[in-house]
Amino acid sequence: MKITANKAVSAEYELYVDGETKGELELMEKATVHEPMSFIYGVGMMLPKFEENLFGMQAGDKFDFIINTEDAYGLYDDESVLDLDRTIFEIDGKLDEEMIFEGNVVPLMDSEGNRINAQVVTITDNHVKVDLNHPLAGENLHFKGSVLEVREATEKELAALMGGGCNGCGEGGCDDGSCNNGSCGCDDKEEKAGSCGSSCGCN
Repeated sequence: MKITANKAVSAEYELYVDGETKGELELMEKATVHEPMSFIYGVGMMLPKFEENLFGMQAGDKFDFIINTEDAYGLYDDESVLDLDRTIFEIDGKLDEEMIFEGNVVPLMDSEGNRINAQVVTITDNHVKVDLNHPLAGENLHFKGSVLEVREATEKELAALMGGGCNGCGEGGCDDGSCNNGSCGCDDKEEKAGSCGSSCGCN
């Protein structure tokens, strides 16, 4: 069976970005045979260029391709690094230190009610500096891997997507903890590039 619209796909891969030395690659993340990346093809779970490179493949096929910055997460935007009032992150006048600490990714809401992820950069007495850029902004994405399985998506899987369900999760949905490689839109369990981190359209 070949990868086409509405097919359920599982794959193992390694994701590399350009290293500091010219010609050097840095491994960013991987999905394995035992913990693969799973997604429904053609429903917006993945980056368009990622899907384009897998179209027509079947189980056992290998892939090796690069998605350029402009087709991935765009250039790094310095204006997306913001100083927010510390009180936004306080509960009863005290900073929520279990959630707000340097390096952690926290969910925020923009002025239109859309959810966005922000990485905490620094914390001061008055402000929390956050970075709204995708972690892979400014990077060329180099994927190497193979297709493990291609099958018809079940009615339940497709219905979950139509109803705004979780991207890249198992049939039980997000609540059963079956999110594969993050990138699913449920929560911050696993922000991976495969099924909704870098290679899907999630930010």
